[in-house]
Amino acid sequence: QVQLVESGGGLVQAGGSLRLSCAASGRTFSHSSMAWFRQAPGKEREFVATITWGAGSTYYADSVKDRFTISKDNAKNTVYLQMDSLKPEDTAVYYCAGRYGIGMVTITSGYATWGQGTQVTVSS
Repeated sequence: QVQLVESGGGLVQAGGSLRLSCAASGRTFSHSSMAWFRQAPGKEREFVATITWGAGSTYYADSVKDRFTISKDNAKNTVYLQMDSLKPEDTAVYYCAGRYGIGMVTITSGYATWGQGTQVTVSS
């Protein structure tokens, strides 16, 4: 089994930056890709970004493209989400997720392993 633990959330003013981390432990080699999702109060969980462990290919939601950057450190089994130019609408609980299958997927059902989430609050 793989365990995912997110960290790095917090309160930031609009226009500011935060970096989230997702540390994986256990059978980390079994995931083909990792992703970040987020869920705001009263809304469904939505895709943010994904990255493959091997080639490091990335894909982003339109709402965060050019503001957020997903990256990985294979040696540390850690995935990061650098969030710049934050907006109040980015406020949500951010979740890290791991996928076993091939391909880059943007739906929650494509991911089998989830972290506990970390709160990001952006004030205006």
